[in-house]
Amino acid sequence: MAYDYELGIIGVGEMGGSLAAGFVDSGLVAPEQIIASDLRDDLLASLGLRGIATTRDSVQVAAQAQTVLLALKPQILPAVCPSLSLQADQLVISIAAGVTLARLGELLGEAQPIIRVMPNILAAVSQAASAYAGNAQVTAAHLELAQRLLSSVGTAVQVEEKLMDAVTGLSGSGPAFVAAFAEAMIDGGVAAGLPRHQATALAAQTIKGVGQWLLQGGLGPGALKDKVTSPGGTTIAGLRALEGGGLRSAVIEAVVAAAERSRELGK
Repeated sequence: MAYDYELGIIGVGEMGGSLAAGFVDSGLVAPEQIIASDLRDDLLASLGLRGIATTRDSVQVAAQAQTVLLALKPQILPAVCPSLSLQADQLVISIAAGVTLARLGELLGEAQPIIRVMPNILAAVSQAASAYAGNAQVTAAHLELAQRLLSSVGTAVQVEEKLMDAVTGLSGSGPAFVAAFAEAMIDGGVAAGLPRHQATALAAQTIKGVGQWLLQGGLGPGALKDKVTSPGGTTIAGLRALEGGGLRSAVIEAVVAAAERSRELGK
């Protein structure tokens, strides 16, 4: 069957809208190859300015797009999916947190090729960390398409589906954890005497640099910590304070708690 659009996006809130913009900005998908739906006219208007076709009708998107991206909250899927009338040659990509491939198959049809994805909000700045897993119906070409789409807005890895909740706890929720840490660093800089705008710039670059180190240095975070830490120096004094405050344990528990909540949402 011939379709009018390469990609249809159902739901263009924070994540759906960021992905749509990222796909276009990367040059991977032309605006005229995308159709998007939502019930909020302001969100649709923003995409319309980019040259993306928009509608309030999710059924229209499903009927006209070769690949359908479901960017909906988990609790909304049961009300939307059964009405979509998808064809067996259409690929569905879902970013609903915690919703398993088995559950998606129940909602969309067992023969439907489905890829479950956990991106994160950093797609808005083309720095997302995403993971994906497909059901038995997806082909190598489907998985390659998912890889290309997600890589256009950051980094993407294929994982076993049983690991998706862990991904949700780590990289899905992770931007909020890192943002909370960054905010605390900035406040610490202000408390130590720096103007807030300078503290913000220094903290942001420091976090960016650590990320680059981990991605390109080939060494783990412990090696970086040891390089900065000298006997009796300023860094070990600060690390001692962090250990006293339980930072390491708190971060571990935050990731585990988010992963467990993801499992709960999928039930």
